[in-house]
Amino acid sequence: QVQLVESGGGTVQAGGSLRLSCAASNNIFRVNVMGWFRQAPGKEREYVAAITSTGDTNYADSVKGRFTISRDNGKNTLYLQMSSLRPDDSAVYYCNLGTGWGSPGPGGYWGQGTQVTVSS
Repeated sequence: QVQLVESGGGTVQAGGSLRLSCAASNNIFRVNVMGWFRQAPGKEREYVAAITSTGDTNYADSVKGRFTISRDNGKNTLYLQMSSLRPDDSAVYYCNLGTGWGSPGPGGYWGQGTQVTVSS
C-alpha cells in the first residue's frame, strides 16, 4: 500500500508559475512510472505528464514546453513545474502511481489532489 500526498497548488495570474509536489509514503515510488493528471469542473480527468524511474518523460500536447515533470527518488517525491500558466490550466491536479504513457496506472493509486487556479 502506498499513500500519495500532493501539495503546492494555489491561485496565480495568467503567465505565472507554480510547482506541485507529490510525496509517496514508501520506496515503491522508486521503481514506478509516476504521472500527473488534472480534472477541471465538469470535465473528465486528463493526462498531463509522466516520468519513468530513470527520468524519461512524456507530456500531453497541451502542456508541452510549459510544464516540466521531475522526480527525486531519494525523497520519494514527484514534481510538476508549471510555467506560462493559462486560465484553462485551472483544475485539481492529481499524482498517480504506475502511470502509463497517457493513461493512469492499473492499481488506482491517487493522491487527494491539489487545486490550481489561474486567473486572467
